[in-house]
Amino acid sequence: MPAVWLWSAPEATTALRSRDLATILRVYRRLNKLSQERLAALLDYDKTYVSMIETGRRSISDVATRRHIARTLGLPMHVLGVTDNDDADFAAMIQFGDSTIRLAEIARQSGRAVDAVNELWPLVARLEARAAEGRAERDTMILLGQGRAALGVSLGTVLPEERLTAAARWTGKALVIAERLGDRAFLAHALRMHGNELRKADHVGAAIARLGRAVAVSEDREGQGAAFALLARAAGEHGDPDLFELAINGYRKRLDDGGGRSMLFNPFTFREIQLRGLVATGRAADAVRIMRASIPDAAPVAPQWHIIERVTAGQVLLAAHQRDAAEETLRTALIAAEVHRLPHQIQRTIRAADEGGLVEISAGGQLALRRLNALLTPQ
Repeated sequence: MPAVWLWSAPEATTALRSRDLATILRVYRRLNKLSQERLAALLDYDKTYVSMIETGRRSISDVATRRHIARTLGLPMHVLGVTDNDDADFAAMIQFGDSTIRLAEIARQSGRAVDAVNELWPLVARLEARAAEGRAERDTMILLGQGRAALGVSLGTVLPEERLTAAARWTGKALVIAERLGDRAFLAHALRMHGNELRKADHVGAAIARLGRAVAVSEDREGQGAAFALLARAAGEHGDPDLFELAINGYRKRLDDGGGRSMLFNPFTFREIQLRGLVATGRAADAVRIMRASIPDAAPVAPQWHIIERVTAGQVLLAAHQRDAAEETLRTALIAAEVHRLPHQIQRTIRAADEGGLVEISAGGQLALRRLNALLTPQ
């Protein structure tokens, strides 16, 4: 068995960057406390041969020999200047990885979040493995950051509430990369996505901090509008009416400056976030008045937003003491949430039903959750 390579040591980093075989072998021995004789035994070489390599009297340019050394010592191939067998495949994956992420996002936004997760897992897993080997080229890290963010958001769509912390972890890992890359647009995106997943995982204070920073970092109108949208939602859940008003007014102003059609930046989403925030901050009467007076002037951008809006509408109707209308609205949301495999929205529906005393809707939600769990659990 090869000895353990201590990647974190500063001298190891210097050796890896140098790609000089003599330096790498000397540092490897020093870090792993090996004699030349012991290293030679690991490599199945004579001790004299190892000594000649380390002193520079023997140069190894043969690819097969360098592959043997890398495999035996557990070193990435590229450290010894050797092209790995799958490098061509990896280059192709980098070339088409952005398309994979975009297609997964389209799948998620069209209501097929499970398919999005299935598309993203293999890509992200391979990129993670590449980075773990020390092959952190900028193109790789950009794609990995984008993949982590997309995977986290997709998981946040399909996971039940008790497991949403996993989604927040993935978006948090995307934010780590965004902080290092110096790409302001991606940093703003990562802050928005991580902040929203933190909110859903019930870390609302941390979510507000991330989303407030996203507002400041976002440079385009649509990105800033999306940041205000998510900040308004988090402020509502935090029960902070002042912050909610600041965020929802910032959202409204950017919408008024020009229409938007992204998932978060459009009139339909604005209305849902406004209604939910008003109910959450103790102004249910205002929410009822707005819902009675206005009809969304745009269709939802994604199917899940229709479900989200229906649950919110049910909550507003309950606040207006319209039990029959609320029951019908929540039943519609429950059926659609099960069809689209959205356990989090089923759980929201159950909570709204429990608060309104709608026993039949609550029981139906519990049954829907059990059916989804059976469907998603491997046999």
